[in-house]
Amino acid sequence: MTELPRRHVLGMTAGAAVGAALLAPATAEAVPRTGTAPETLHGGGWGTVPPAVPVPLDDWFDNDGIDTAEARGGSFDGSGYTFPGEELPAGDREIAGTTFRFPAAGAGAKNNIVALGQRIDLPPGRYLSGLLLTACSYGAASGRATVHYADGTTSAPALAGPDWYSGSGDLTSAYRYAPDGTKDPHPVSIAVSEIPLDPTRQAVALTLPTTQPAEADKSALHVFALSLQPAAEGRALAVRDARTTTSLLEHGAQSVEATVVNAGTVGILAADGLTLSVDVPGARTVAPARVTRLAPGDQARVRIGIRNRPGTAPGTARDGSVVARGRGQQAATVRRSLTLGVPDYTPTDASLSTHQAPYWFQDAKFGIFIHWGVYSVPAWAPVGTQYAEWYWNQMQDPNNPTYAHHRDTYGESFAYDDFIPRFRAEHFDPRSWVELFRDAGAQYHVLTSKHHEGFALWDTKLSDRNSVKMGPKRDVIRELFDASRRYAPELHRGLYFSMPEWFNPDHPWMGHAPRNPYTLEPVPYTGHSAGKDYVTELQGPQMLELIEGYDPEIIWCDIGGDNDSHRVLAEYFNQAKNRARPVDVTVNDRSGIGSHDFTTPEYTTYDQIVTAKWESSRGLDPYSYGYNAQTPDEKYMTAEEIVHSLVDIVSKNGNFLLDIGPKADGTIPDIMQRRLRETGQWLKTNGEAIYDTTYWSRMPQLGEDLRFTVRPDKAFYIHSLARPGATLTVGAPVPVRGGDRITLLGHDRPLSWRTTGDSLVIDVPAAARRTGEHAWVFKIAWSG
Repeated sequence: MTELPRRHVLGMTAGAAVGAALLAPATAEAVPRTGTAPETLHGGGWGTVPPAVPVPLDDWFDNDGIDTAEARGGSFDGSGYTFPGEELPAGDREIAGTTFRFPAAGAGAKNNIVALGQRIDLPPGRYLSGLLLTACSYGAASGRATVHYADGTTSAPALAGPDWYSGSGDLTSAYRYAPDGTKDPHPVSIAVSEIPLDPTRQAVALTLPTTQPAEADKSALHVFALSLQPAAEGRALAVRDARTTTSLLEHGAQSVEATVVNAGTVGILAADGLTLSVDVPGARTVAPARVTRLAPGDQARVRIGIRNRPGTAPGTARDGSVVARGRGQQAATVRRSLTLGVPDYTPTDASLSTHQAPYWFQDAKFGIFIHWGVYSVPAWAPVGTQYAEWYWNQMQDPNNPTYAHHRDTYGESFAYDDFIPRFRAEHFDPRSWVELFRDAGAQYHVLTSKHHEGFALWDTKLSDRNSVKMGPKRDVIRELFDASRRYAPELHRGLYFSMPEWFNPDHPWMGHAPRNPYTLEPVPYTGHSAGKDYVTELQGPQMLELIEGYDPEIIWCDIGGDNDSHRVLAEYFNQAKNRARPVDVTVNDRSGIGSHDFTTPEYTTYDQIVTAKWESSRGLDPYSYGYNAQTPDEKYMTAEEIVHSLVDIVSKNGNFLLDIGPKADGTIPDIMQRRLRETGQWLKTNGEAIYDTTYWSRMPQLGEDLRFTVRPDKAFYIHSLARPGATLTVGAPVPVRGGDRITLLGHDRPLSWRTTGDSLVIDVPAAARRTGEHAWVFKIAWSG
């Protein structure tokens, strides 16, 4: 198990309100309606943050999930698969800036807890947070933990983890052990999950959520280690998880990232003049990071710009420090080995894993997915249960409704490729498409360049199975990208690419070349020239055709499988990096290799914050990405459902890639156009609470109706998914202080507010309540 240079953290944070976390802690008295709050004064010095306290878990370990080649017998997931112990040295070790006590891997030794409601005793103390090493088997699992305090009270933060098979975590291995002891070459990972604790109360125990046993097909949450971060008194700051990145800031400065934690009991304000810089031989700080508002217990991920000094070659490794300074003093520092400058990428996991999702992608939040291909001709699937774009594959199965539908509608002798001449795109108007995406408030679009059917929407020179040689007789990608650059240049452009093809005779994903599903007789694979090595002579070269000929900023791969992705992506990243004006590009997690920039759940979301970048996709259709002519208008997502999904995803650090399925003639169904424009109207008013924001480290949501986002150093946003009443009460440690201005977006008059105990109460007059629809966003503009 190796610690890769980039960070994959599934940081789960949520919980009850923490009284000490308000920037201006409230007394028992209500703060006056004028929006003022008492300020607690402290001295000017910075205190010392106590080190994390590892908690021994041996007494609770009940699962053997780590094996070595010599010591077998474990079963992490109930199916006999385990983590490789050779990659996981036992003992105290620093992971993502926190010291954990990692368990040993021995023959038959238990080394993790399956979360089933166990109560873990804690060394009594006042803590900011609990940090756990977690992984899930058979899908991500989550639930409410219970923190027990000495005064008899409790809090209920959410605790979750990533599926170990997702490859997203702080500890990642390129393989796992199969039941027979062989190495299964698929990345597996363990991540840091964080829960908040109330530093004003003495914690004594933690009860884990109740998930499911570690059995096949059951989603279970596993805990390997637990450390507690003690709170400090007064003004105290911690800097953790500092690292150089391969991302560039404005003017080409290399970004160094770090997490700043307010570990004390005093809020950090603009007057503190808190800045972070990098002290390292061979480079200089050209863009310090500034933090102007950070409540006790809150965190901020910052970006510091550095440039190499003359004579320092890109890729030079040097020991250096990330230093926080405020109030004329050093507030905190952390030593790290830093890589100065961005060297060329090589076709290895180690090199490609240093790449991360670009900042423009992290800030964009909302994109449009477009599934368009030969499947748009039959445009048929049982509504809400199957993908219409999988028509060809589904018609192979006599037990699938598509099998009977095709026979009854087109006849047994009508091959799937007979749809190609009917895919004419005669009304395809790329300008109207990109203007619609712009009006929807999207920041990027991703078109299917080639789906699993193997039909390419560009002028590929490697196969005649494409939209220029047949069907539309048009280079669809060229036309769309040209229109996007001309009429909506603010949009970023991306391409989906299916790594395998269902029935390509040279390498059929489904195990056989095209055949008549009723007679099983072979049928032609139209446009195909036999004899190529699928991976090295078609798949990889086609990806490079797209990269070199169409300049996509996103490559959105699908399925994975056999691939040449190490070589292709190294070329992709180098080509973008080495231009006269470098461009930040990105790739998802489905290219068939371990390294990736973001993960891609579909038709689902996460329960809590996932700090490793992710993007949730789904169709406007209740299940399908491709156009399904059977779906009635009332089954499509409503504008309110789109907005609620967007807000929820963004509050948890995700992007929302919303899919449309154009018809075969190139028109976008009216219901889809209407929904996109309605979403755009909401974003015109409320977009500032979505774009360029980040999650609130304390919690993403409160109850069913409240979500939170932050515009760093500028504003805090409270999203109400229900129309507010005469008052909005937020029982959470909202970072607000006297002098801050609270408004409802779309109703710019200031609203009166007060804090009572641990709650923020906002008065919402009738005129404000009549404003807006779908979701109501309250903005706390920070005064300084």
